[in-house]
Amino acid sequence: MTTTLPLAAVVLAGGASRRMGRDKATLVFDGPDGPTTMVERVVSIVTARCAPVFVIAAPGQALPDLPAQIVRDEVRGVGPLLATGRGLREAAEAGLEHAFVCAVDMPELTTDLIETLTGPAERLGADVVLPWDGRDHYLAGIYRTALFTTVAELVAAGERSMRALVDSVDTQRIVMPEQRALTNVNTAADLELEAPPRLG
Repeated sequence: MTTTLPLAAVVLAGGASRRMGRDKATLVFDGPDGPTTMVERVVSIVTARCAPVFVIAAPGQALPDLPAQIVRDEVRGVGPLLATGRGLREAAEAGLEHAFVCAVDMPELTTDLIETLTGPAERLGADVVLPWDGRDHYLAGIYRTALFTTVAELVAAGERSMRALVDSVDTQRIVMPEQRALTNVNTAADLELEAPPRLG
């Protein structure tokens, strides 16, 4: 069911990508419309449902031109919690109360998944709504943008994990089956598995 809840998007693109061994944001993905970078693919998906879209990038990280606002992390390699807080703050300052937060390595993400989470976010009034398929998907959830203040407090206390945030606020988990939309690309082999068959 489609909702009318206004929703920003925060795409975390500045991770160290240690398992991949290179920047995942500019990794080329063989998508349904031909080759594209991972960040272009994910931004194109979230833009269909969310506005504005914020891409959180590392200092000095090269990115293609995107229909999104690029926000630079102040420091590199400190984990997703700080970057999430930065994105939520930008979304809050833009006047949005909710944001869909996702990782850049989810080329099979769908607007249907976003809508599945948006309904409960609108009805339940929770701080965070996450998909759960046997594990929490912290970087595929809807967050209240006001949580940027909670993130700042947690980071000041030395926390770096998304679990620290989720465990400290009202979080609702939406049970769903394992699906491609929630798949993260962590290695070159994962990327090959994700690539759809080419026709012709």
